[in-house]
Amino acid sequence: MEEGGAAAAAAVEDAKRRCEALTDQLQHIPRSKLSPSSKTTLCRLINSELTFLHRLSAASDLTSSPISLNIGHLEAVVHVLRQPSVNAVSRVCKPIEFSKSSSIYVDVVCSLNGNPVWFIVSGRNPKCISWNGGSSEKGKGLRKKIQQVVNAARQSPVTLRPSSIVLFFSNGLGDDVYQKLRCEFEAVDVELEPLCYQELELEEEWTHVVLGRLFPDACAVRIQVGKDGVELEKDIHENRIDGPVSCNKYYEHSNFDLGVSLCSLVAGMKCWCCCSSDDKVELEIGLMNQSWRDVEAKLVNFDTTAMVAIVSGISNGRTEKLLATSESQLRDRFKGNYDFVIAQVDSENQNPIHSELCGLISGKRGIICESVRLEFQELIKMCGGPNEKLRAGFFLKFLKVVPDCPSTRLMSLPTTRKLALKNKVVFGTGDYWCAPTVTANMAFVRAVSQTGMSLSITEHRPRALIGD
Repeated sequence: MEEGGAAAAAAVEDAKRRCEALTDQLQHIPRSKLSPSSKTTLCRLINSELTFLHRLSAASDLTSSPISLNIGHLEAVVHVLRQPSVNAVSRVCKPIEFSKSSSIYVDVVCSLNGNPVWFIVSGRNPKCISWNGGSSEKGKGLRKKIQQVVNAARQSPVTLRPSSIVLFFSNGLGDDVYQKLRCEFEAVDVELEPLCYQELELEEEWTHVVLGRLFPDACAVRIQVGKDGVELEKDIHENRIDGPVSCNKYYEHSNFDLGVSLCSLVAGMKCWCCCSSDDKVELEIGLMNQSWRDVEAKLVNFDTTAMVAIVSGISNGRTEKLLATSESQLRDRFKGNYDFVIAQVDSENQNPIHSELCGLISGKRGIICESVRLEFQELIKMCGGPNEKLRAGFFLKFLKVVPDCPSTRLMSLPTTRKLALKNKVVFGTGDYWCAPTVTANMAFVRAVSQTGMSLSITEHRPRALIGD
């Protein structure tokens, strides 16, 4: 085989290995981040590329025409999906249709630091990226493409409208084009995690396999789409988060056995009384300007299912007592919910929920909306035992109750049986404050995802009140 053909054959084999590594890498992205339909789309695209590569391998002459590979673009898309700040991915590598004759291609629709965004990904050589397009490109330069995406975003239905568009150039961008982006579109840099190669030790002769690709020259910029600063300032001051929540309330319960795990959970959260005026100003300015200073790390929104799970006796050391009780007594106590409760007991013994939540909400300040407060207190009053009521009062002291202020995009969804108004208010309030909602209500989350909207959530396993 000629030297050119040998090099092409080696490139094809390398691309095959990259496809297989990418397929394996997809399996490590949690379901809570990437919807099943999005994962299916990516797997289909990778398999299509692999099929194309196998056909190339069978060709007798690999030098007869240039080899065009899409694996680099797919690797860049997965690199975006692996970002810790990216979640609630609702669409990948698909056009968004606005009408029968109007659509725009978007690589990733997701939440970034709690804000809805569209990612446009490019794996091209920066030398091949021109601003206005060359004579052979018929005006198909980067500027025209970006303008089309920005226009589509601003004219899209409010349920799908992103606050920003993020452009990710995995192989970097020429300085002249970068400066034009900043000047004409007021693009600002976005810091993404560099992410390293990962290696897995496999059995027997197999030693290591690469699960990721480095992008040392990558460039990511953001273009604002959503509300301007004046509108956001008006909104933020209508529903301010201020006023202290006293940590001294912790000591009012010091004579009671609240349980080590609950106290550890609360200890890991930031308390509102420790929120300095400077912190509050930074938080409000960050939200007003849709700043990318890790807004998501500041707040976490709890729905009623999360509140119940945190104070439930099942989550607070009562599983052994329940299992020591006869089945007949438990069936008499829980009626038709017996199997449901026992399943939760088994789940708690295998994976304690407080330990799971600690890692998800540590370092954040908790909020609940007024609707959740009222519903939770009513549930505790009717179904909670004395210890559960005590834990509920204790935990509430460390949360800020905010007015029901659901985001416009959540409220713009049609109210249906699966998209109930009360859930739109709860999740919409978290969305308004760019705070992920901790929830076990995955039916609502799936219904939202089916509309194409990205919604920042943190899933937990359900727990019931047991009258403890």
